[in-house]
Amino acid sequence: MPLLSVHRNGSTEWSAERPCPPAIPAPGCPIGSLGRALTVLVAAGVASLASAGAGAASAAYETNSAALPIGDARTVRVAWGEASLVCVATKPEPWGMFQFPRLKVSPAGEWFAKWSMLPDSITSYGKTDAGHAVSRDEGKTWTVAPDESEPLLGGLLLPNGDRLVISTPRPVKTSELKLPPPVGSAAENYGKAPRDFYRLDQLPAELQVVHLKRLRPGAKQWTPETATIDDPGALRYTLRDLFPIVWWGDLRLAADGSIVAGVYPGFYLRPDGRAETRTAISFFRSADGGRSWKIAGRIHYQPNAGSDPKAEQRDGYTEPAFEILRDGTYLCIFRTTDGAGIGPMYASRSRDEGKTWSQPEAITPNGVLPRLLRLDNGTLVLAAGRPGLQLRFAAADAARWSDPIELVPPSPAKEHASCGYSDLVAIGRDTFVLIYSDFRHVTATGDLRKAIKVRRFTVRPQ
Repeated sequence: MPLLSVHRNGSTEWSAERPCPPAIPAPGCPIGSLGRALTVLVAAGVASLASAGAGAASAAYETNSAALPIGDARTVRVAWGEASLVCVATKPEPWGMFQFPRLKVSPAGEWFAKWSMLPDSITSYGKTDAGHAVSRDEGKTWTVAPDESEPLLGGLLLPNGDRLVISTPRPVKTSELKLPPPVGSAAENYGKAPRDFYRLDQLPAELQVVHLKRLRPGAKQWTPETATIDDPGALRYTLRDLFPIVWWGDLRLAADGSIVAGVYPGFYLRPDGRAETRTAISFFRSADGGRSWKIAGRIHYQPNAGSDPKAEQRDGYTEPAFEILRDGTYLCIFRTTDGAGIGPMYASRSRDEGKTWSQPEAITPNGVLPRLLRLDNGTLVLAAGRPGLQLRFAAADAARWSDPIELVPPSPAKEHASCGYSDLVAIGRDTFVLIYSDFRHVTATGDLRKAIKVRRFTVRPQ
């Protein structure tokens, strides 16, 4: 697919920036101008955007635009401005640091950014060491704050006013557990360390649950809680003498008020009694506000050598992005990139509320942790990367995705240009904010450093 490439210009960038130390709160990181221009299908000029119907308030953010076909003579016009710098590392940082950003926006207009300051390892699960920053001027300037409690924002809003999010506890040392005999073993694909698999229903009770956090109306903090899961044949695993309790993915509210979770890892026993050690994407339903969950269906791993020459070497399907479309169709997009190398992202659909799923179809040649956002105007936004970072758009039926806008171009060398993880937050009917990492941010002294950045986008169906 052709890319809408974004390139830096030759000007000096962020000449007034103040770097944010990784462990010490700084007074703030002022806005920086990314100074990039699209080379394909781009019309720069705020005046032309304003005359096309963009209001003065939004036009200030829209210095680039692109018209992207999304099939059947349909087009979306995407407009965006320059990136704001949330924070930048003061020195070269290893993998896991200044990465995996998240964003929350309050009704009052405060923007809260958070990113990892820990190694990307099972030993970091459940730890809270992270970078934090807040903006009170729609992302133009940021103040790096101390490690604070979770903002009373985000999560899935339930009919009773509660908000619910998935949580991850610290893994338990296997030496502290009395485990049953394993039912299978297989090496994970990155570090090649062995994993032993255990039947969920044979584990100690504290290892059979999932962890969440709940925010009740008027509460001053999130409350941790556990929930039971009904999934006959489900498996969990140990890795490096640790037992993780991971249940990662998206929560969505179904039309009947029940909650649907699209999550991984999804290991299970096959009908022949053997352990399936390549993970599926699992879908659970809760009819009691998230206090108990019952398996609804799975997207089983289906190697496809036509889409991925390394399909037989994969760990399975991981990192799902899950959305319920306007017509009730369930859409799931997921990753295959792993220790075997870069793999496609696939999409699958369910028209029976997650019980059965269509044959997964490769929709991109790469991507990790896809993020899906459904705007109120019906447009779907998809963010994912590695290499680089790309944005794609589709109509409400997600029948066809646009060509990508390449926001962080892949590095010409083999090192990563971004972790590829991002977050999307809608701030209006047509408008959203993207937070992401840029590993090749150029400082005022000409050094390349990891940075966390945000951009604001406006999307209008044509």
